[in-house]
Amino acid sequence: MQPPAGSQVSHVPAQRAPSEQLPPAPAPPAPQPPRRRTRTVLTVVAGVLALLCIGGLTMGLVLYHRASAPDRSAPDVVVDNYLRAFLVDRNDARADLFTCGGDSQLESLRSLRADLLTREQELNVTILVSWGSLEVKGEGNTASVVTVIRRSATVDGIQQSLTDRWQFEVRKEDDWRVCGGVEIG
Repeated sequence: MQPPAGSQVSHVPAQRAPSEQLPPAPAPPAPQPPRRRTRTVLTVVAGVLALLCIGGLTMGLVLYHRASAPDRSAPDVVVDNYLRAFLVDRNDARADLFTCGGDSQLESLRSLRADLLTREQELNVTILVSWGSLEVKGEGNTASVVTVIRRSATVDGIQQSLTDRWQFEVRKEDDWRVCGGVEIG
């Protein structure tokens, strides 16, 4: 049907019923999740570094333990280490690591060290202590070790030294220990 002449026609689109509406415009594509490759690589690198650090720490502790553990593997070795700790370093705690404990008979050696300390103070010198080769006699769990202990000092520009033969009794408990020591002339 035609509208009457002179009337204005409005061009308004016809309203559609709700069931006839157009579908909604498509949503923009979801942003891509960030690539996880970087995170994976960093995780693997961190894990490897952690394992290397733990392995290095463990190796360091093992090497430290081996280096600091007292060597009591043989009669001559234990006597050498004991003499070094007791007469040279004058470290009683370290020296005790090489002795039999409460039943050791090392009074003669204690007297020798006390005499060394007294003479050092009286003469105002440092007395150096050394020993010769260590001769081991015995079998099984007991042995004796004989050596010459030398004490030397420079007094008024003159080098002086004294030597004495000593015999040490050693016993194998879990490992070798110095149980006695006497001067034998």
